Amino acid sequence: MNLPVVLGLLVLAYLLGSIPTALWVGQRFFGLDIREHGSGNAGATNTFRVLGKKPGSLVMAVDVLKGWAATSLAQVMLNQGAIREDQLLYFQLACGILAVLGHIYPIFAGFRGGKGVATVLGMMLAIAPLTVGVCLLVFLAMLFIWRYVSLSSMTAGLAFALLQLLPPFRPDNSLLLIFGFVLAGLLIYTHRANIQRLLAGTESRVPLFGRR
Repeated sequence: MNLPVVLGLLVLAYLLGSIPTALWVGQRFFGLDIREHGSGNAGATNTFRVLGKKPGSLVMAVDVLKGWAATSLAQVMLNQGAIREDQLLYFQLACGILAVLGHIYPIFAGFRGGKGVATVLGMMLAIAPLTVGVCLLVFLAMLFIWRYVSLSSMTAGLAFALLQLLPPFRPDNSLLLIFGFVLAGLLIYTHRANIQRLLAGTESRVPLFGRR
């Protein structure tokens, strides 16, 4: 293992995740700190809620790209001969997790970020694109029916874990299966306030085609 290369790219993964997309978009184009409005999270969902569809879509796209790019740094490690091929998944997960941590605790924004859902999506898209593709369909279907991003995110996360139990989606490495269930649990945990609002009927809906 080439330790300097590995450590350098791991740090880069965190820095990529730390790009505070929602904060910068809010400040640059609207002159506000997104963390002082709506739910207080610097993420795509709150950007949709506070700033609208176009800024929200931009933030979501960049946050997904952050997770994908950071996770793909593991392939760079492999191409540089810094890690072995049998270590690739471990470093994909390490890079992805660091990016998610960077999104939640961004060094460029006083360690106050978002929940990391879009960055997790990008991370898993780099590791298991077929499974994530199905989960995206689940997310969109739930969003179209209920218009709750939080509920759609939790459902898609649970779908990712459960799909891996089926032969067409079963990973070669059982670590990814375990990680899928841990990820689903973390998504539910980080959305516990949203769950309370869903039960109380006070969770904000995302407008679709002019519907609220």
